[in-house]
Amino acid sequence: MMATGAIVSDIEIARQARMERIGVIAAELGLHEEEWEGYGRYKAKIDLNVLRRLENKPEGKLILVTSINPTAAGEGKTTVSVGLAQALNRIGRKTVLAVREPSLGPCFGLKGGAAGGGYSQVVPMEDINLHFTGDMHAVTSAHNLLAALIDNHLQQGNSLGLDPRRIVWKRVVDMNDRALRHIMIGMGGKTEGVPREDGFEITVASEIMAILCLTEGLGELKEALSRMLIGYTYTGQAVYVRDLQAQGAMAVLLKEAVKPNLVQTLENTPALVHGGPFANIAHGCNSLTATRMALKLGEYAVTEAGFGADLGAEKFLHIKCGKGSLSPAAVVIVATVRALKLHGGAAKDVLAREDLAALARGFANLQKHAESIAAVRLPFVVAVNEFPTDTEGEVELLKKLCREHGFAVELCRVWEQGGAGGEGLARAVVAAAEGAGEGFVPAYRADDEIPVKAEAIARTFYGAEGVNFSDKARKQIEEFKKNGWDKLPLCMAKTQYSLSDQAALVGRPEGFTITIRELKPSLGAGFIVAMTGDILRMPGLPKVPAALRMDIDQDGTVHGLF
Repeated sequence: MMATGAIVSDIEIARQARMERIGVIAAELGLHEEEWEGYGRYKAKIDLNVLRRLENKPEGKLILVTSINPTAAGEGKTTVSVGLAQALNRIGRKTVLAVREPSLGPCFGLKGGAAGGGYSQVVPMEDINLHFTGDMHAVTSAHNLLAALIDNHLQQGNSLGLDPRRIVWKRVVDMNDRALRHIMIGMGGKTEGVPREDGFEITVASEIMAILCLTEGLGELKEALSRMLIGYTYTGQAVYVRDLQAQGAMAVLLKEAVKPNLVQTLENTPALVHGGPFANIAHGCNSLTATRMALKLGEYAVTEAGFGADLGAEKFLHIKCGKGSLSPAAVVIVATVRALKLHGGAAKDVLAREDLAALARGFANLQKHAESIAAVRLPFVVAVNEFPTDTEGEVELLKKLCREHGFAVELCRVWEQGGAGGEGLARAVVAAAEGAGEGFVPAYRADDEIPVKAEAIARTFYGAEGVNFSDKARKQIEEFKKNGWDKLPLCMAKTQYSLSDQAALVGRPEGFTITIRELKPSLGAGFIVAMTGDILRMPGLPKVPAALRMDIDQDGTVHGLF
């Protein structure tokens, strides 16, 4: 599919798509009729029994798409992921795409949508970006059910001796709402509950979302829910979900959400869109179940990890691959001329102007991410995602710099041309994936001490000189050792805009250290969150939210979603 004439918006392109009925996509994947359930004409849930039927079938090759540090200029990582999957199918490799579900918060906040772009989108685009099949709402409901049960336990006598001042389980909503970060509840008298401080996080930061994306099957999900920490007693003893016996009811609310969602791309490539944890505050990957299905149903499975390689790829490798015993056959690192010029000091309002010097300086950011992937022994290809404003001189310089450093590089035009614009990238990825390689070599072991794990991540993936811990974090390390929680992977909560923990330090900063101010145990999900900088688990809306550009007419046609 080729773009012609004036630039057309993503939503207009999506509406012009010739989608196949979802039953056709399911049949082409090899699914039996009883293994999927339609949600309208173009969406379906896939039954988990598929994995049991295909248990002995060899898995395909896993391709991870990551990127440089994101900028206001955009990198198009999801667009490249979609385009690459389409291109792999075009060159004869049966490929299944597996990506995250968008969150309503960023959709109405800054992004406006997260289903790819141009002629490399997953569709139906409007459904995917809005309520889709209800997974986000199920996670929200299960999370807030636990919150209600905790406060009811306090009201009904508090037999567990929970200290209201040390309850760590907050509430969630799938919207950017800074006013809810810190609240008081239980006000209004004796019958209204026990007064205490509380707060909201965004749904995709919920530990339940992380669990949904790291467990396979309802049994494992329920067990993981039971391990979640909810707070401490007056004597300092940890209290878990299993102490409230709440895991069963929570799992009931998640019984459909555990099933991956089947949709398609604009070129009818099958796409599993399932789960959506953020990568700056959670582990940033789609569900392990969907990835496993993609590997069983295709020769190749293309997936992505959120934000740059310092966040998404690192967590994908150490958390998701560690949990699922996976190893990518190859990695794609997405970069754009525009973003690298910003990393090189160019101003946002002059990005359409050729600036070879800024591009050369900004290349250092791409270089660091490439070095990080090489350090864990994975082959990679740099995908230069072309924008209409890129000049021939800039594109050639970027390709020249990559080659001088020994990086495989391919120009990618999937936004404009769909799969046809990614065939060169697809062939390079196949060559990398089918070459001899030792597979992923972790930067740390799970049984390393917490400071050792943090140092390994910071030095290998950020280029930091080391890690500092606040007094609070040091006390927590000792507490975690005492409780036996310290032998889990680390999930670094860090700004996505910089290799450092300071968003303004773009490019490739040097001589910096990472400061971990607080640790949060996500025992059900199986990792420890290390909070750095001023990262927040509930974002706020920008000055001009994307929501203000959205509308719907009397015929039900949505405008402004892109």
